[in-house]
Amino acid sequence: MSNPTDVEGAQEAFDAAALLERYRVERDKRLHSPGEEVYLAPSGNLARYLDDPYADEESTRAPVTRTVQVALVGAGFGNLQAAVHLHNAGVHDFVLIDRAGDVGGVWYWNRYPGVACDIDSYAYLPLLEEMGYMPTQKYASAPEVFQYARSMATKFDLYSRALLRTEVSEIRWDDAAAEWVIATEQGDVIRARFVNLATGPLQRLRLPNVPGVETFAGHSFHTARWDYAYTGGDAFGGLDKLSDQVVGIIGTGATAVQAIPHLGAAAKHLYVFQRTPAPVPPRNHKKTDPEWWASLQPGWQQARIENFNRAVLGEQIDEDLVADGWTELKRIGIAAVKGEDAEARRQVADFAYMQSLRDRVEAIVEDKATAEALKPWYNSDCKRPCFHDDYLQTFNRPNVTLVDTKGRGVERITPTGAVVDGHEYRLDCLIYATGFDFNARNMAKRNGFEIYGRDGRSLTAKWSDGGIATYQGYFSRDFPNLVMQSGAQGVMTANITHTLGEGARYLTHLVRYAQDRHVRTIEPTEESEQTWVDLVRSRNARGPTDAACTPGYYNNDGKPEEGTGISAFFPGNSQRFFARLHEFCRTGTLAGFDVAE
Repeated sequence: MSNPTDVEGAQEAFDAAALLERYRVERDKRLHSPGEEVYLAPSGNLARYLDDPYADEESTRAPVTRTVQVALVGAGFGNLQAAVHLHNAGVHDFVLIDRAGDVGGVWYWNRYPGVACDIDSYAYLPLLEEMGYMPTQKYASAPEVFQYARSMATKFDLYSRALLRTEVSEIRWDDAAAEWVIATEQGDVIRARFVNLATGPLQRLRLPNVPGVETFAGHSFHTARWDYAYTGGDAFGGLDKLSDQVVGIIGTGATAVQAIPHLGAAAKHLYVFQRTPAPVPPRNHKKTDPEWWASLQPGWQQARIENFNRAVLGEQIDEDLVADGWTELKRIGIAAVKGEDAEARRQVADFAYMQSLRDRVEAIVEDKATAEALKPWYNSDCKRPCFHDDYLQTFNRPNVTLVDTKGRGVERITPTGAVVDGHEYRLDCLIYATGFDFNARNMAKRNGFEIYGRDGRSLTAKWSDGGIATYQGYFSRDFPNLVMQSGAQGVMTANITHTLGEGARYLTHLVRYAQDRHVRTIEPTEESEQTWVDLVRSRNARGPTDAACTPGYYNNDGKPEEGTGISAFFPGNSQRFFARLHEFCRTGTLAGFDVAE
């Protein structure tokens, strides 16, 4: 295997022009025509893919009409942290609203076999010190993460302030009352001074936009709605009901990498339909050492969270507290930029790292053609790494076949299977591991409801006319007292609960500010919003890289120029962004906002 830290040797080993050309060719195979939609929203007769297979039997309740200080829309780790911070700040008049049958957000919906955290549990699970909880292992399994979310809700009495299995139909600003009015499909009317929208990008699942997707007559479901009644087993595997079933799975991203080993171990035969191979470094999993845990001093978690964030940003740190694949990759980049020609050296280091992943494929996968198809040809920052110790080995099973579509995807779906290169693969079961709609520009599409601000104008209309427009990534003019944890024009960290935690603290600061000073509305000035938008658009740190990347959700499926993906970030790094927020809160003023009492 190539040594990814040997930058000097790598400069001699790689033909940069040839590799970049190979990357371009592989990217171009996967580009689609302008205006062509790669994915399909499940609506109409496909809406069944959105059904909740985990909720108890339908329960009825009378519609709720109430007024609160804060409405927390979404009950994942973003608003769980917001609720805890509000609670600790003495703000108890809030409500949690979520369509799911319990708290947990993505950890409620995603229960597919093998699902687990890919970030260090000791940094990912928020408020561990407050909860007095020790994760059982470095990368917690989904059942453990879900149970942890539920324990947060129990400890801080959040269930009594939650409306679960409640679908928001619209959120509308009442200017006379200076309140948001939240209407739900259950007939609820919730009025709130503030709304914190923490619905997340991993909620609106999508299907491949290929002919015949609605015609398949076998059993089918999306990984975010795993059907254990059909497969048997649970999140740890044991899918015993698949022993006589021929199964197909479309997608080879982070979800599929975790699920495929369990499908391969259980199915009579498994066909894996691949558009783009995933980068799969080793995971190197381990259980938590109780002695190490007992040695931790107060304040350790925030220090670990910030240490990890600085490491993955490529900053120099005295000690890598997390020491995993995420931070290893950035250590390589740091070593590469010493001396002259920093950008060229960084690229060579990236070549070496990606070659090490291709070497790993070759060393593990026995069939040469399969191994070649599984090799990733793009820069490391084009795809989220999929750390796993069993995924590649699965393709050595005689009952597992990789169907490499050479970037084109499945051609069509028939009542009996999926077609690639004119050949139909007959299937009993078809599983979609095709991810979620990251479209931040159309929040109504992502969330399933519209937000109407001043004069009844929708957020979709505002952002459609002039593009995404925010101040600090959280606020938008004419939508007072609305805090959006969307990531658009803000920051997104590898450890998403870190980002959400910072947003939760910011929300709490604003609510207390308004309470203490009897403030009715807070919204950005036109000038501050436009200044922020200009800053983001003029200094977008990822734009050129995104265009060169193979298509995926990082670059809006190869169309970053449309600005509808998650590429429009604050141009500094996240540590500097969070420092700005902390200083903003410390000063005790609201510079850049119109504040009405």
